[in-house]
Amino acid sequence: MRGFFRFLLFLTSIGLVSAVCVAIYAFDYYSGEGPLTQPKTILFAHGKGFQAMSDELAEQGVIDKPLLFKAMAVALGEARQFKAGEYHFTEKMTPKSIVVMIANGRVVQHKITIPEGLTIREISKLLQSEPALEGDIPSGLADGSLLPETYQFTYGFKRADLIAEMQKSIQTTLTNLWPKRQSNLPFDTPQKALILASVVEKETGLTNERAHVASVFVNRLRKGMKLQSDPTVVYGMEQAMGAPLGRSLTSADLHTETPYNTYTIDGLPPAPICNPGKASIEAVLNPSDTEDLYFVATGHGGHNFASTLEQHNRNVAIYRERMAK
Repeated sequence: MRGFFRFLLFLTSIGLVSAVCVAIYAFDYYSGEGPLTQPKTILFAHGKGFQAMSDELAEQGVIDKPLLFKAMAVALGEARQFKAGEYHFTEKMTPKSIVVMIANGRVVQHKITIPEGLTIREISKLLQSEPALEGDIPSGLADGSLLPETYQFTYGFKRADLIAEMQKSIQTTLTNLWPKRQSNLPFDTPQKALILASVVEKETGLTNERAHVASVFVNRLRKGMKLQSDPTVVYGMEQAMGAPLGRSLTSADLHTETPYNTYTIDGLPPAPICNPGKASIEAVLNPSDTEDLYFVATGHGGHNFASTLEQHNRNVAIYRERMAK
């Protein structure tokens, strides 16, 4: 009997040693470098489970021992946490890192930047061209209802949901900035500030000019002068045509009557002419302290400002001479 018990003890010790060896091998594999030779992005469709995702990882060359990969994920309680989505796998990524990433749903984050000053038509075109977004764009959107900035989203995010986020952002921005405005501005609602900001946005793209351009329009509103902004003429004509103007303005265009033409109407246009950014909204709420009533392009990207018509006419002559050359 003693010999029998010695034999059982021997077998048990062999089994323990084997188990320890297997465990060491498994953990070495789990923490060691994977077979991927270059980064790869994989989209796991919704509805795919742990088994199918693991098999696809093997097919795509992200892992090379699918049975051991599955066994480790199950043993460590991560298999039930696998989440479908789009994942980016780096070169030689370890099985452990792969399991942790998918179990925690660390999917690829896409970005889309909406430039300041675009119209709803232009923003819609931009969103439609983004292949990682899904669904239709809601109808009836108005210019000035979306805040241009950079937005993050995951693959399959709905365009309508991104639009809703942009709408919320513009309202939050107005709510936060309106109480910080200068006193005695010639407009009394956030919406009117948004309208003027859209005009400023289309007049200049220079950060250091926005508050100065805003001051010109604020000064004109205070004096009861027409704003005489060329972008409002363009917008009004494009609204009437339902398409981009596609050419430069003529002197006759300045007299074309539309609800937006600030050469023919008094005060602000009835609605924003684009989707202005935060900086332009800040500029009209806190314009520079100037007496300027005019500005004209320099021909080098900026503008020359003037407080009198005489000085403005000289600036215009300089601009035309420069353009002629």
